[in-house]
Amino acid sequence: MSDRLFGLVVLLVASAYIASATQIQTSFLADPVGPKAFPIGVGVVAAISALVMMFKPDADPTWPVGKTIVSLAIAVGVLVGYAYALKPFGFLLPTAITAAILSYQLSPRPAHAMITGVGLSIGLFVLFKFALGLGLVGFPKGWFN
Repeated sequence: MSDRLFGLVVLLVASAYIASATQIQTSFLADPVGPKAFPIGVGVVAAISALVMMFKPDADPTWPVGKTIVSLAIAVGVLVGYAYALKPFGFLLPTAITAAILSYQLSPRPAHAMITGVGLSIGLFVLFKFALGLGLVGFPKGWFN
C-alpha cells in the first residue's frame, strides 16, 4: 500500500511539474529545443517511475529505522543548506563541502570524502561552466579582486 500511495503522490507532483514547465516563457533567442524540454523530460521520467511504483509495488517494503533515519535527515539538511549557500558562496565551496559530507555518509573515510568533494566540485564546475555554457560563479565576486 505504501508504494502505491507514494507513487500516486509522485504522479501528482510530476503532473504539476510538467504543467508548470509548459508555462515557461521562451525568448526569441531560444535554442531549437527550447527551455521547456528538459523540465518536461524530468517530469515525464518521474511520472513513468510513479506509474511503475503504483502498478508493480514491492511485496513488503521495509522502512528504515534508527541510524538510517538520522543519516537521511542529515542528508536532507545538508542539501537544503547547500541550496541556500550557493548564491552567497558561489558554486565551488558549497559543492565541495556538500559532496564531501554526503560521500562521508556513504563511506566514512575522511580523506577519501574530502578528495571526492573537491574533485566533484571542480569536475562539475568545468562541465557546467565550459561544456554546457551555464553562467556559474565559482566564488563570490569579492573574494579574489
